[in-house]
Amino acid sequence: MSETRVNGADVTTAHQDLHSEQGALRGEHPGRSRNPVIKVADLAWLEFEKPDLDRAEVFARDFGFGIAVRSESELWLRGTFAGSPCMVIRRGRTSRFIGPAFRAAERADLDRLARATGTSVRDADVPGGGKVVDLLDPSGFPVRVVHCGEELPALPEQQPLLLNFGTDHRRTNVTQRPPREPSRIQRLGHVVLETRVFGRALDWYLDTLGMIVSDFLFLDGQRDRGPTMAFIRCDQGSRAVDHHTLAMHLGPGNGYVHSAYQVTDLDSIAAGGEYLAERGYQRSWGIGRHIQGSQLFDYWRDPDHFMLEHFADGDLFSCDVEPGWAPMSTSGLAQWGPPATRDFLGASPSPRRVRDVIEALRGDNEMDPARLLGLLKAATS
Repeated sequence: MSETRVNGADVTTAHQDLHSEQGALRGEHPGRSRNPVIKVADLAWLEFEKPDLDRAEVFARDFGFGIAVRSESELWLRGTFAGSPCMVIRRGRTSRFIGPAFRAAERADLDRLARATGTSVRDADVPGGGKVVDLLDPSGFPVRVVHCGEELPALPEQQPLLLNFGTDHRRTNVTQRPPREPSRIQRLGHVVLETRVFGRALDWYLDTLGMIVSDFLFLDGQRDRGPTMAFIRCDQGSRAVDHHTLAMHLGPGNGYVHSAYQVTDLDSIAAGGEYLAERGYQRSWGIGRHIQGSQLFDYWRDPDHFMLEHFADGDLFSCDVEPGWAPMSTSGLAQWGPPATRDFLGASPSPRRVRDVIEALRGDNEMDPARLLGLLKAATS
């Protein structure tokens, strides 16, 4: 195993036994910006519109969210950890994803960001107040960068079960019966987006928000054309953070794919899943363990058909870990678990999907017949 010197210390590169068998080839994307405008600290929350807030609240409670604020026009959802809410759902005529909000590390970062992008800092309409800069990424998603005035206090946790391992017996004369109840969401972990302008969008998040890539995926036989998916984390220096806070992949549409919410452990995922199934919700895929990020996962559809994930036990990387490179394939999505479903892959044909493909192939973007065929091949490999 070879090693790389970083600030005088021996650091194992990412593609050598950490998370990917391959690293970058000479001249490939470095996965980070040399001089980003700012470095966001984390994903703050996601913003949606839905016409039925009552129905949205019922699912939210069943999925494991707490309610931070509820009014006639807004529903703010939270986890048990102290900090910002996880999601805001505003009343609208249709169900749609609006965009993500990222948390600025310092208030001064908002001024720096506003100057660099020709925007302004304004008051944020969030619980506890704060300031925000509104941006638009190359895919057309509204992106907010916020600095909140007050944090929500922590709530009681769903405690992890005490497990026995081999000869390590930590639990004796006590049975183990996790209650059949909602998984208790701790925090928002990540959001996954599809974009027709993957390369431009990737560089924007790296250059503007200072995020860095953990893993790149490329299409079989097309590595020379660059990656088609990136798992991107925040850069907090030596502090290890989630393997990915944002993931993006090239596709015929610009849209939300799924969002992920951390829970305590595997039993929380499984018991919470049984609770959701008993109430008639649709499991999209799971339970399993991912390869990129290593998370234990379980995916569900809400009544408006948005996909949400319960996850636990994800990888944490510091800034020293280099991007890994791997081929894009369905079989590469999980180390174990049931095969990825057509619902999870978005492989079921629909009039909207057909329109997306036609518009993408006709438009000024990164989709072309070779890319489309490569994506179709990856979905069945």
